[in-house]
Amino acid sequence: METLIEARNLRKTFGDNVAVDGLSLSVSEGEIFALVGPDGAGKTTAIRLLCGAMLADEGHVFLAGFDLHKQTEQAKAQIGYLPQRFSLYGELTVVENLRFFAEVRGLPGKDWLPRSQEILEFVGLEEFANRRADKLSGGMKQKLGLAAALVHRPQILLLDEPTVGVDAATRQAFWRLIISLLVQGVAVLISTPYMDEASRCSQVGFMYGGRLLVEGPPGEIVRRLEGRVVELVGGPRRLVESLARSDPQVEDVQMFGDRMHLRVIAGSSRRVINRLKASLQKEGVVIDRLKPVAPGLEDVFIELLEIVE
Repeated sequence: METLIEARNLRKTFGDNVAVDGLSLSVSEGEIFALVGPDGAGKTTAIRLLCGAMLADEGHVFLAGFDLHKQTEQAKAQIGYLPQRFSLYGELTVVENLRFFAEVRGLPGKDWLPRSQEILEFVGLEEFANRRADKLSGGMKQKLGLAAALVHRPQILLLDEPTVGVDAATRQAFWRLIISLLVQGVAVLISTPYMDEASRCSQVGFMYGGRLLVEGPPGEIVRRLEGRVVELVGGPRRLVESLARSDPQVEDVQMFGDRMHLRVIAGSSRRVINRLKASLQKEGVVIDRLKPVAPGLEDVFIELLEIVE
């Protein structure tokens, strides 16, 4: 597969603050690379460096083989970019917005209308082509932003937290659109705060302090905690959590809805379960679930944050 996005040792500082520190990554055609990490980790800055909206202090970016620094126009022509705050022209209709972005991207006049109709059908906005943009719902605005990013048929799609602030159903619909682009050979780089979204991607990179701490397929990343996560459901919750934290072989306890994930020392899960079962029953706790489970990306990234902080 052809590598369409390649970053080599990118560095960007703002005064004394190092926003991106030696970032290197690559994304091939038909792949999705997810950047995850806490606020301030450098995800947005990294995407701005990759799309040329910001100049790196050091390092190189290659987009579909073009050097972003030396072949800027050719490189930028390969990109569809959806920033965190996509700016629509509210007084223009959906199709008028698309015409504007198509013309900015240099799409010939004879091509913009059929392409706009095609892309509106793809994102499911064909029935709203003549609606003013300021009358769209939040989910529709995100779809229009995606349509604007795709109107010139880019090979590369850069998305900065595109589903933040929309409901779960809209998130699912948005992701179906993104995944359907992969069969067309598009390379996608996305930043997201949602681990369920990251788990759908070909590659995941965890950023912290401007650095990529770990990267790889989601299945490989979670293997670092294989056999070390125990799920506990029971009540009263405060008592259950207190007893779990007091176990000498429990390293951490995290809440996931009504579930607790206990990260235990390697090789100790069965002993932890036996001890907790006895102590919980002694205290009259109702145990709904107490068993080893496969780790998730959340478990791994919580552990990584503890290591670096």
